[in-house]
Amino acid sequence: MTDEQHTLSAAAARLQREFGDTFGAQIIEDVVQSSYDRFAEHSAPAELAERFARQRLTALARVEDSGVAKPTVLFLCTHNAGRSQMALGYFTHLAGEHAVAWSGGSTPGAEINPAAVQAMAEVGIDITGEYPKPWTDEIVQAADVVVTMGCGDTCPYFPGKRYENWELPDPAGQGVEAVRPIRDDIEQRVRALLAELGVTVAGLRA
Repeated sequence: MTDEQHTLSAAAARLQREFGDTFGAQIIEDVVQSSYDRFAEHSAPAELAERFARQRLTALARVEDSGVAKPTVLFLCTHNAGRSQMALGYFTHLAGEHAVAWSGGSTPGAEINPAAVQAMAEVGIDITGEYPKPWTDEIVQAADVVVTMGCGDTCPYFPGKRYENWELPDPAGQGVEAVRPIRDDIEQRVRALLAELGVTVAGLRA
């Protein structure tokens, strides 16, 4: 068995323990393999494939169980490196355990925008644990709200799904000074969205 096969087998075994009551072993193995294939061309660490597979399986489980109560939001932009990552950071920070958020990109970048990381760190939110990733059909279907930010026609569309398009400047290639106002705009939009969803949020700054 190659190192790659061993890594994927171990990931599938861990996910089987988490999702075995919902999905068969073959489905889990297929999701792990396809998730790995998404990142292999970028030479990304294999553990990212496992994290992405876990997110996809969670989404699949939500699609199959309409009784899941937590509001779920998907933030999409082109590279999943700036705007959508800042939105995810704010949403997760403000909503805590009361709602779920994911992010994705039509053409995922290689890393999160350093200026976005710095701008979010200035308000006490660490987004370095995230990574650019693609969207998949099950993730879009599992979301109650899909927020798009500049991905245009490449953003996925499913009839009956609630969509919002946030017109925001692209922070790619910008310094932190240019990113700060984008960050602050995103904070206000996220707070408004959480209020619409009935999720009580905590204050972030005085």
